[in-house]
This record gives sequence, C-alpha cells and structure tokens, in this order.
Amino acid sequence: MGIDLSQFHETFLEESFEGLDVMETSLLAMDEGDEDAETVNTIFRSAHSIKGGSATFGFENVAGFTHVLETLLDQVRSDEREADQIIINTLLESVDCVREMLTAERDKTDYDEVHVKDVQSRLEKILGNDDSAEQQEAGANNAEEIQTSGWIITFKPHLNMIQTGNDPVRILRELESLGSMQVKSDLRNLPELVEMSAEDCYMSWTITMGGDIDKKQIEEVFDWVMDDCELDISPLSHAEENTTEVSVSGNNQDDPVAEILQKTEIKQEVSASQTKTEVSAERATKPAAKKAAKASTEASSIRVGIDKIDELINMVGELVITQSMLGQLGENFDMSKLDSLRDGLAQLESHTRELQESVMRVRMLPISFAFNRFPRLVHDLSSKLGKKIRLELSGESTELDKTVMEKIGDPLVHLVRNSLDHGIESPEVRRAAGKSEEGVIHLNAYHKGGTIIIEINDDGAGLDKERIRNKAIENGLISEDEQLPDEKIYDLIFQPGFSTAEVVSDVSGRGVGMDVVRRNIRDLGGTVEIMSTPGEGSTITIRLPLTLAIMDGQLVRVGKETYIIPIVSIIESLQAQKENINTIVDQAEVYKLRDEYISIVKLYEIFGLVPDSQNITDGLLVMVEGEGSKMGLYVDELLGQQQVVIKSLETNYRRINGVSGATILGDGTVAMILDVPGLVIMSRARKNREVGKVA
Repeated sequence: MGIDLSQFHETFLEESFEGLDVMETSLLAMDEGDEDAETVNTIFRSAHSIKGGSATFGFENVAGFTHVLETLLDQVRSDEREADQIIINTLLESVDCVREMLTAERDKTDYDEVHVKDVQSRLEKILGNDDSAEQQEAGANNAEEIQTSGWIITFKPHLNMIQTGNDPVRILRELESLGSMQVKSDLRNLPELVEMSAEDCYMSWTITMGGDIDKKQIEEVFDWVMDDCELDISPLSHAEENTTEVSVSGNNQDDPVAEILQKTEIKQEVSASQTKTEVSAERATKPAAKKAAKASTEASSIRVGIDKIDELINMVGELVITQSMLGQLGENFDMSKLDSLRDGLAQLESHTRELQESVMRVRMLPISFAFNRFPRLVHDLSSKLGKKIRLELSGESTELDKTVMEKIGDPLVHLVRNSLDHGIESPEVRRAAGKSEEGVIHLNAYHKGGTIIIEINDDGAGLDKERIRNKAIENGLISEDEQLPDEKIYDLIFQPGFSTAEVVSDVSGRGVGMDVVRRNIRDLGGTVEIMSTPGEGSTITIRLPLTLAIMDGQLVRVGKETYIIPIVSIIESLQAQKENINTIVDQAEVYKLRDEYISIVKLYEIFGLVPDSQNITDGLLVMVEGEGSKMGLYVDELLGQQQVVIKSLETNYRRINGVSGATILGDGTVAMILDVPGLVIMSRARKNREVGKVA
C-alpha cells in the first residue's frame, strides 16, 4: 500500500506561502539597492524548495514554472546576470503567479493560465537574451572538455525515505535536467517479493553526471533528503566502474531496474493525469465546496512557539496537582480542613486563570503577519501613481489573536491605499510645498491596556476640513449653521457613500467605502478615529480587542436583568448629582462632567425593563466611550468585574442592536454583552428623532 502524499499537502502549502513571502520581501529589498549575496541566496533557496516540493506532490504546473524562475535566479546569484529593474519586477510578478497557482491547488479552483504563461514567456525571453554567437562558439570549442568532466554520485536512500514523502525517481528525473546522466543500480538489498513493502526503499544508485555542472547544483537536488540518505559526490575521475550501467532515459527492456524506473514514471504520470481529471470535475460541479474548503484550510492550523507549548504543559501539570490535593481533601473531609479547602480552591482559581491565559496566548500572532503585505502594495501602487513613497513599520512584534489578525487585513489595506492615492501628494506638488519629494507612510502597532492600537500615519496633504463640511451640508448630514469640532468633521468621512473626490480612482477614493471599513472594525469590537492637519498629513487610529473569545467586563444590573459592559469602553462610574443633570430638547437629558456635557442613556428604556427607580440620582451612571463620543449609561447597580467568554448572538440567534454577544455567568444564567458603539449610534438616532418632533 502506497503513501497518501495528500496528507502532507497542507504543510507543504503553508511552508510554500511563507517562502513566497520571504522571496517578496527580499526582492523588495533588492529593489531598494540591497543586492548582497545572502539576499539573492535566500530568494533562490525559497524558489528551489517550492520547486522540489511541487514536483514531489505532483503539482507539475508549479514545478515547471518555478524551474524557469529558479534558473534565472541561479544566474543572478552566480553573477552571470545583473538584477536590473526589469528582472526584479518580473520576479515579483513570478511570485504572484506561484502564489496564485498554489492557492488554486489548495482551494481546488482555477488560476489565470494566460497571465502565468505570459510571465513564464518573459522569464524565458530574459534567459535567452545571452544566447550570443560568441557564447555558442565558446561552447563548441569546449565541447571535448565538457564531455570529460562531471561527477560520480553515490545515492543510498534510508529504508524509510519514501515514508517521508520523498521519491527517488523524482530526484533522478531532476538530476537528468542538469545534463547527461547514467545510472548504475545496486539491487543487493532487495528482499524476496513476499517480504517487500511498498513503503520501503531497498535500492541504491551510483550516478554518473557528464558535463560542466556545478557541485552546488547537484547538492541542491538532494537538499530535501540529506537526512534520509547516504550521499557522496565526487569528481568523475575518482569513479569506480565495476557495476552494470543503466540509462534512466533509455528503453532497456532486458534490464529490470530500467523497467522498474520506467513503470514507476508511467504510473506517476497516469496518477497525475487522473488527479487533474478529478480536480477538473470537482471544479465544475462543486462551487460551494470550494469556498468551504478554502475557509477550512485557512483556519485549520497555526504555528506556535515551543515556549508557549511548554508553558501550557506546565500549567496543566500545576492544575493536576491542585486537583489531586482537592481530591484527597474530599475523601475524609471535616471542618478542621476548611482552611486547606479554601487554599486549594484559591489555587484552583489561580491555575485555571493562568491556564486560560496560556491557551489564549497560543492563538496570539505578531502583527507582522498583517503588516508584511504592505511593502509590496506600496511598491506597486507608488509606481503606478508616479509617486515616491517610503513605508515605515514599527511594532511588528505586537501580538493579537489570529482571528482578529485575519479580519483586520482588508480594512488596513483600504486605509493604506487611501493614504497612497489621496494622502501623499505627487513629487511635483510636494516639492512646490517645500516638502521632500518622497512621502512617508508609517504603520505602528502597540498594546495599551487590554487593547491593541494600530496607527496609519502619512505626511501628505491632510484632509480638507471645509470641503468635507460643505459636502456634508450638501448631503444633508449637517445644517449650514451647525458648528462641529475638527474631530467630528473628520468623522463625517465614515458616513455611507460620503466622498469629496472629484474623480473616482481605480486605486481608492478617500471616503468611498470608509463606512465599510468602520463597520468591519466595529464587528471586531473595535473603533476607528481620524485626525488630520492640513498640509502635514493624517493619522488614523484603530483600537481593537486582543482577542474575540474572552474579554474583561463590568457586570451591571438593570431591574432584574444583568448586562456586561466591556471594561475597555468604560471611562468611570459615578453617583449622579442632581445639580449636574440638565434637560434639553423635551425629555433628552445630559450630565455635566468637568466642563463637558454627556448624553444620558437609560438602559431600561432601550430594553423595555422595569428599573428600581426612574430617578437618575437613585442609580449610577457608567461613563463609556465609543464611535468618538461619550455617554452615561444609567443602571441600578454595579455587580463586579470578571472575565467572560463571548458567545456570538448573531450566530446562535440573530443580530440585536446595542448587543454584541452573550455569555454564561457562574450561576448558569445568560447575560447580554453591550455593544457600546452601537448604543452610541442608537442614542444619536433617538436624539435626532426627538429634535424632529420638537421642530
């Protein structure tokens, strides 16, 4: 029974995507002038690994493409060819093509074959540019010398090499692509047929390579199997010629080894053909399954540092010890052991919390995973827009939950594209304004309390405050006589469909789609704010929870119901003083807090409850902030703080305005988690309705 190599596909694809990221980062470094040998070698090694793995797993289209790519990279690293701008741009496009092909293999979808063939054709054209008459003549003059040079390779696979997913036939085929090759096989370790296992490798080979081949090229073919074989590579002059010669490319029907090799290759080609047929059928008949497979693949694994695993194991050990101690106390319990029981329960609580935190840290990833896409984005779009832009990154090691990481990617891309398109001016405009021709976009991330802060800053033209205000008046968002502070004016660009752009760009439009950005960030329990200085630039600040699974919450009681307010949204809690309460616009009430008037929202009115008292001075005000505004939530009582596990209300029931989720408390009851930004929006809408009634 053969090995099912598909079980290794996921790991190979993950490593390949990481390799492509490394290639892209290194190519961008070369584009900025960093062409040291190690950078080029890093790119080459990544391409070589992807090519070898693709061939092993039968992804022939990827292997064929990366073979051409690898050839060009090999010429660059051996200084046969200089990596000019055309080559670097073509290599970057090649990375995109490989990523697209591997994504198609993962998701069982199609890729743009026309584009891939076009890029491969350009790679081959670059490789063919040096086929000059002089080189051909030199090659002819050295033909005799080449024929007499070469290497003798002794290749002895370990018995279990095939079980690691490596195939000797593919290795021999790869060697053959380097030049003329002859193979001498050693069958002495072949057991009787009844004792053979299809998953073991009994054969070994002595391979003669003729031609002017670099030893490093041969070593790279065996890179993947160095630990799974005995390998010796010696100059051809040291060869021993005492075994029967077999040519891999020959058709020797009398030689059993040649027949084995040929049959194996035929079997692999048939298998690959069948696989392609099956994939084509699946692509034509199961569109829904493709999306499910993609989602499943993306969320199915995560790389975790060994230190986090060790910490988790240690905490489980501590928990087991505490459980054992409590078990012994319970066997013959009496009141004299009460203090020991309390100590044990306190330890249990402490260890459980630490275990919970350790488990959550397993899901934490550095935000560099999200930031790494932007160097390429800035490189491509700045060239397209004719701008000079430098990207600066800081805080890349700041960690956040994998789920948050995946969902924040698209909003970040939109915001960076806006800065590229409408934030940073053209070199001519910047020069006229006394600025450097090169604009700067800075992405920064850091922890603050229980949140992660992401800042997107540019030193561009900034937002035009008057233009935004006039557009808002034109759209009926504000009245002509309404005066707003700067932050409220800038906040208007997040209104649906709001845009001041005179020409819609295919890159972006500052304001177009910004409501979607805010909605996506709100869905993550976060907020987004913008500040701008005309002529100096803009800063967009995103605040996000570290995880979507657990949060610190303040329990409050309204009537007989318990609600949870996220701690990150709370400014302070206070007993209302009558002299600070003012009534405006019929029944709307505000509270004066240190020279600031804050709207009061009565939760019992929003959720239709009967409170202990409708008199605000009898209860408490919890001052919260969301969507750039503050408000005071009137509640009957504060119950305490605790960490809660968030359950999606929308998934299990339906979306409720003002509620972001639910949790189960220690006594088994369900408590709603309040959506503070949603409550702010509801409060604004309520105020507008009341203003309309009065008018």
